[in-house]
Amino acid sequence: MTAVLDRAVAPPVLRRDRRRWAWGVGAGAVLLWSLAGAGLFSGDVVNPGGTAQFGRFAAAAWHPALDAQFLGVLARSALVTVAYAAAGTALALVLGAGGAVLVSRTTWGRRRAGWLAARGVLAVPRGLHEAVWGLLLVNVLGLDPWVGVLAIGLPYGAVTAKVFADLVDEVPSGAYRALRAAGAGRPAAALYGLLPPAAGGLLSYALYRLECAVRSAVVLGMVGAGGLGYQLALSFASLRWEQVWSAVYALSLLCLVADVAGRAVRRRLAAPPPSSRRDPVLTATVVGTAVLVGWSCWYLALSPASLVSERTTAQLTHVLGAAWPPATDGDLLRTIGVLAVDTVQMSVVAIAVALLGAVLLAGPAARPAGRSSLGRRVAGALVRGGLLLLRAVPPPVWALVLLFVLLPGVLPGALALGVYTLGVLGRLAAGATEELDPRPRAALTALGARPAGAWLYGVLPLAAGPVLAYALYRWEVAIRDTVLVGLLGAGGLGALLAAELATFDWAAATTVLAAVVVLTWLVDLASDRARAALR
Repeated sequence: MTAVLDRAVAPPVLRRDRRRWAWGVGAGAVLLWSLAGAGLFSGDVVNPGGTAQFGRFAAAAWHPALDAQFLGVLARSALVTVAYAAAGTALALVLGAGGAVLVSRTTWGRRRAGWLAARGVLAVPRGLHEAVWGLLLVNVLGLDPWVGVLAIGLPYGAVTAKVFADLVDEVPSGAYRALRAAGAGRPAAALYGLLPPAAGGLLSYALYRLECAVRSAVVLGMVGAGGLGYQLALSFASLRWEQVWSAVYALSLLCLVADVAGRAVRRRLAAPPPSSRRDPVLTATVVGTAVLVGWSCWYLALSPASLVSERTTAQLTHVLGAAWPPATDGDLLRTIGVLAVDTVQMSVVAIAVALLGAVLLAGPAARPAGRSSLGRRVAGALVRGGLLLLRAVPPPVWALVLLFVLLPGVLPGALALGVYTLGVLGRLAAGATEELDPRPRAALTALGARPAGAWLYGVLPLAAGPVLAYALYRWEVAIRDTVLVGLLGAGGLGALLAAELATFDWAAATTVLAAVVVLTWLVDLASDRARAALR
């Protein structure tokens, strides 16, 4: 009996997960390789001559332009940005809802080949940045407001379809099977049997997409679509730093409003009122969103006729004819190979910078679970405001600022993406910290541990998995964003794409775009495998 008890209470043998160690060592090696490729270990990377200009830029943050005329310009530009974001998000949700039915595992059943093919089709629009879509569409539609709406709606629609499909696959499928048994087709059964139970998650994600669309509308403005991004680019080009900071603060305010609204709705969905009646807050949210979309279409003067006009059809036919077949000459392919390496190195350095910053700031940025001192609340609000400012400013602006003090190359683009991604990843890491079980940290504090020690041993081990998963997901996004900073001269495949589009070499541009999609897919695959090793 004693032997049985001894065997029963014997502690389990702890074994190291070799997959995690392999991924960790590999990540460290790739980071060192990327830092070396960025020139950090060899050569000069600092531009001493730009220090004075950077100082003037930073000093202007304390006295932004507040004259009535410029504030009126910013207000009108903000309306344009909101209109593009709302209309683009609405289009993305329509495409995402329809696409979710087509790429859901439940819809395809055991027909895995068809499901893989449908998912592969989504990889093409999802792999290209909104700015790339904008540059392509402006060559077909000209200076039409549909350019900004489609540039947001098409890639966001592909991303939304993937996320919606995952949400749909997680809901109970009893109603779907019942409708199928009653003779309904797969799309109709999915529409009525799967989408309604997943409505809460779909609404929450839709509001998150709206927040992202505001930032995308700003980026499109920088490449000519108008709005706050256009005003920001004009002020930056003329070195009017006070106006630049006014535009940055306006962007931050828009992002704050979208963030607060999305957080309120997500909390309402997580803890609905006990009454069985329809939730007035969620109802008002849906109605208000519908009104906003209708106003956006009116304000932008969107006309479906311009999408099917004779000029649009002729221009689309010309571009497609010039873009196919893609260019395959050896010099172009070698250049693509070299710049693809720069693109990967840029994204790796960016994620490393963002992950390090997120780990350091997640604790201060997280809202305390219980009562806390006034100093702690003020410090948390300041950190969260700083993270909001980092993610409100588009990566190209950070790249242009960093070029004051750094020499042109991979490093300025990587750090610009790292600063921007820190704003997003820091917010996600703080949210993950808030959702952890508070008892381990409370127990360590009760035993006399200092706050830093309690966080190091009671919070960090539990938050490591979710934060690393978020970082790997952001790596996929960073690959797309490297093309954006490259379009403005920061190197990588984006710089090559900008050169080919400027010369209207559509065959070469098609090859570069294909390389971007393939590279995004490879990073997506590597990120998915790494996340699986963390589970």
